[in-house]
Amino acid sequence: MTDLINVGSGDVVLEIGTGSGYQAAVLSPIATKVYSIEIIPDLGKRAAARLAEFRFDNVEVKVGDGYHGWPAHAPFDGIVVTAAASHIPPPLIEQLAKGGRMVVPVGGPFGTQVEKRGDGSITTRQLLPVSFVPLRGGRTR
Repeated sequence: MTDLINVGSGDVVLEIGTGSGYQAAVLSPIATKVYSIEIIPDLGKRAAARLAEFRFDNVEVKVGDGYHGWPAHAPFDGIVVTAAASHIPPPLIEQLAKGGRMVVPVGGPFGTQVEKRGDGSITTRQLLPVSFVPLRGGRTR
């Protein structure tokens, strides 16, 4: 997923589904800033503490509903959704920068890569079969 969003220095990335903090830790040395949202309070708090302990200082974690993204820090050059959704959440498309990329497992067993072109149009493509926990919150069902 990290490779597919093509993160580079100077990029601001949003991760939906912090979990243990692993994906945020992988993104941290590549991106300028990583924002991560976890819907399960205990997981989010533990991940934030763990990331701080290991000095991933450019990662900010909040407990909340990732379906709605984090508008205060948008637009994002990359968005990684680490939970399967029934559809691509419209708020995340809105928060994706022009030229940005989002990877999200949508429907069935396939991951979808979303790219917002410079003119604002959206393209998608199906990728590898994947298996993720379901995205909770928002209008994900």
